[in-house]
Amino acid sequence: MSQHTLCADISATLIPAGNVVTLPAGTSVFITQSLGGNVTVRTDQGLFRIAAEDVGAIAGYTPDERVAPGAEAAPLGDAGSFSEERVWEALRSCFDPEIPVNIVDLGLIYDLAIEPGAAGGNRVEVKMTLTAQGCGMGPVIAEDARKKIAALPAVEEARVFIVWDPVWSPRMISPAGRKALGLE
Repeated sequence: MSQHTLCADISATLIPAGNVVTLPAGTSVFITQSLGGNVTVRTDQGLFRIAAEDVGAIAGYTPDERVAPGAEAAPLGDAGSFSEERVWEALRSCFDPEIPVNIVDLGLIYDLAIEPGAAGGNRVEVKMTLTAQGCGMGPVIAEDARKKIAALPAVEEARVFIVWDPVWSPRMISPAGRKALGLE
C-alpha cells in the first residue's frame, strides 16, 4: 500500500455502498488495489473506487501496467478486428474493487451473446452476477464492463445485465482465480 494525496477534487464511489461522493483535493489516500485501470483507495472515511479517468488526480501515482493474476492477455490479432475472445479479454480487465481477481475468473459472467447489429457491427449482451446481492458496486462493475466492451472495434451496442440465478458461490471461481486468491 502506498500513500498519496489528491491534487484535485474528484468523484469517487464509496465501497461497498456504491454512492458517488466527492473526495476533495488534499485528501490523503492509501492505494489498496490498482487493477483494470481503476484504483481502490482507503481514506479516513472508508474505501473508495477511483475511476481510470480520474487517477491523474492522485499526486505521485503512476498506473501499474502489469497484468493482474488471472488476466493474462491472449493474442488478439489485428488491433482493428473483432472477436469473441476480444470481448472475453475486455471482461478480464474488469475487477471488483475489493477482490484482486477479474470478473471472469471470479465466475461472475454467466452468459455472453454476440449478434449482428443493424448498422453492420455487433451487438454484445452479457449476463453477470455479483458475489453478494446487496453489493452496491454491482452497477459500477457492470458499467465498467459495458464501457470496455463498447470500446472494442465493430461493437455498435453493448449491454450488461445483472442476474441472480444461479446464486454465485465460491465454487464458481476458476482455477486461475483460486490460485490468485491463495485458495489452492
